[in-house]
Amino acid sequence: MRLRFLVIDPNTEGDHCPAMQVDEETGDLVFVGETIDDADDIAQLQASSGISPSESGVRIPRRMRKLILEKLRELEEDPTIP
Repeated sequence: MRLRFLVIDPNTEGDHCPAMQVDEETGDLVFVGETIDDADDIAQLQASSGISPSESGVRIPRRMRKLILEKLRELEEDPTIP
């Protein structure tokens, strides 16, 4: 199994489940969240970093920041993740 589940929004109900996983082979982070489709937000993303056709912005709830930081710290200590 390549993707390892790390954390999910504790307020998850049904199919709406912002979450974070890690690719165990590359160490890349994978986020699941609402796709940003607001034209102004997309324009700001495009202006600051650019977005290729294969990319999308994903919104992760503020309440997950602390959980994500905790999991990132754990990953830094995990010798099995590149």
